[in-house]
Amino acid sequence: MNGNENSPVVPISPVWLVVAAVLLWSTGGLLIKFTTLDAVSVNFGRALFAALTVAAFTFRKGLRLNWFTVLSSLLYAGTLSSFVYANKNTTAANAIFLQYTAPVYILLLAPFILKEKFRPKDMITVVLCLAGMSLFFLEPDPANALAKDPFSGNIAGLVSGVCFGLYFITLRHPRSLAKNPALSVFYGNVIIVITMAPFLIISPPAVSGIDFTAVAYLGIFQIGIAYVLFTNGLARGVRSLDASIIGFIEPLLNPIWVLIFLGERPSRWALLGGAIILSGVLLHTFLMQRRRRRAARVGN
Repeated sequence: MNGNENSPVVPISPVWLVVAAVLLWSTGGLLIKFTTLDAVSVNFGRALFAALTVAAFTFRKGLRLNWFTVLSSLLYAGTLSSFVYANKNTTAANAIFLQYTAPVYILLLAPFILKEKFRPKDMITVVLCLAGMSLFFLEPDPANALAKDPFSGNIAGLVSGVCFGLYFITLRHPRSLAKNPALSVFYGNVIIVITMAPFLIISPPAVSGIDFTAVAYLGIFQIGIAYVLFTNGLARGVRSLDASIIGFIEPLLNPIWVLIFLGERPSRWALLGGAIILSGVLLHTFLMQRRRRRAARVGN
């Protein structure tokens, strides 16, 4: 008899599920830049594979659609689409750092939409993120950057951050909390497929085996599997604060993968701006957690 047959199976810590998800997310910039396909083709292919993957894992929870889900799905689609365009036209660092300005829009708009109180300390995060954001437009991307149109790419990065922030606000809305969170991910990708399809019909791209593999990876693993791992980690007990902190791995590694494998170096202003943005968001995360702990002690 094999002595290992009766050995207990050690379950994987849910924290590692979140880490794995974030690591997959961090590879997005690399694969988007690696493929020779344009933004429309990458957006279509990634969304198609992502929609199929998410549906395969979550269809049992139901995919019933309502108008509120349509809104959150549109915002999710905007987040993904503008991020792909940003990566194709500016540096990977600019694209991911500008997307991480999302907390600015959450802090500014949540009081009006969710009736949450805006506190003076929140202004620290807003000011830091806005200051960091401005630095991306002070210097053109370096000569070795794989960038076609840095200015429009930076604008797309800002749009991605706005959509990302509004998307999170809709997820925190009472009308969304009772719904399957996979709905907006699934339908957001479906919206992208439907929107991009006419452009590909008019001008079909030449897809190589490498391009197909890269786009399939982006949809199946970087979006689909990553979503499943992340939500399972949260469902199994990972705190929102811990998940948020682990999430900072993505903007740190995203430009590093592109640097290592494609040789793209972000500008000094972009690195400084990114450091300021991430510091502001991280500071807000800790201040928010301390505020919640104080409220919990008072409640007890």
